[in-house]
Amino acid sequence: MIAVQPTSKPLLGASLPELTDWVQQQGQPAYRGKQLYQWIYQKGAKSLGEITVFPKQWRSQLEDVSIGRSTIHYRAVASDGTVKYLLKLADGQIIETVGIPTRDRLTVCVSSQVGCPMACDFCATGKGGFIRNLETHEIVDQVLTVQEDFDRRVSHIVFMGMGEPLLNAENAIAAIICLNRDVGIGQRMITLSTVGIPGRIRKLAERQLQITLAVSLHASNQSLREQLIPSAKAYSLEALLSECRDYVKATGRRVSFEYVLLSGVNDLPTHAIELANHLRGFQNHVNLIPYNPINEVDYQRPSPQQIQTFVDELEQRKIAVSVRYSRGLDADAACGQLRASKLES
Repeated sequence: MIAVQPTSKPLLGASLPELTDWVQQQGQPAYRGKQLYQWIYQKGAKSLGEITVFPKQWRSQLEDVSIGRSTIHYRAVASDGTVKYLLKLADGQIIETVGIPTRDRLTVCVSSQVGCPMACDFCATGKGGFIRNLETHEIVDQVLTVQEDFDRRVSHIVFMGMGEPLLNAENAIAAIICLNRDVGIGQRMITLSTVGIPGRIRKLAERQLQITLAVSLHASNQSLREQLIPSAKAYSLEALLSECRDYVKATGRRVSFEYVLLSGVNDLPTHAIELANHLRGFQNHVNLIPYNPINEVDYQRPSPQQIQTFVDELEQRKIAVSVRYSRGLDADAACGQLRASKLES
């Protein structure tokens, strides 16, 4: 039998034609490519040794070939059914992902980096620093892990976990394509959230993906944004919004703006009016997120009355707005709470 040819990267993330080419390089018939594809994406094989339709002798030669699956290092279930996972990667690094079930959907909040370099003041992930980008297979694996653990098909994906996706754009986009093409999740059910990296939103628009772009704004003026998001010092609010307008023109897709409400900091009526003035004239939607507490800072969540006043000010100015109360709060799985925690040891 022909010796197994080395593969430079795990097989997860590869398309059917790519897997077919690979099995043929191993001296196997082309139809084994479809078998491999089905076992990876439909049956959830963790290793090639599990693929019982392959000849036993060939399977024994594939021990060093990685599919690219992680292991569940820790699992916490919140009272609302949200599940937070700490996943251990091949190099021992830990990432977090979250499964958010409702009656009609199962959403996975995926990470794109180990840690995050953006250091947003109200977010736990940024407090731990940045280690590395995730590879394509490490992003796709998160979705398959949640789908298998819930024994239920994932319907929606949000790139709102650890990391800044547009600093890992190549792998994030490759993962989106794989999740759509191979896992069967519609691009319109996928949301990519970014703080905003100069020039990257326009580059994303060139790909003509049908995903939802969510921009983490969190402030209604430049000075306040710099206070909350250190990277904003190198990227003005005006420039960011200009890219967002260009994105809408290029894709025909509206932009969602994420805005974490911090009591007494960015939630005053004057902030709402200022925000509305910035967002006039192009298709967008504002998601208000009442602050979810972390230990490192003492921000407070606004009262229901403060939140409603902010909503009213936006609606009076014809800005589409909704309030998103995060799931998984009691398991530290809510928006802004993800980190590589002490539980990884």
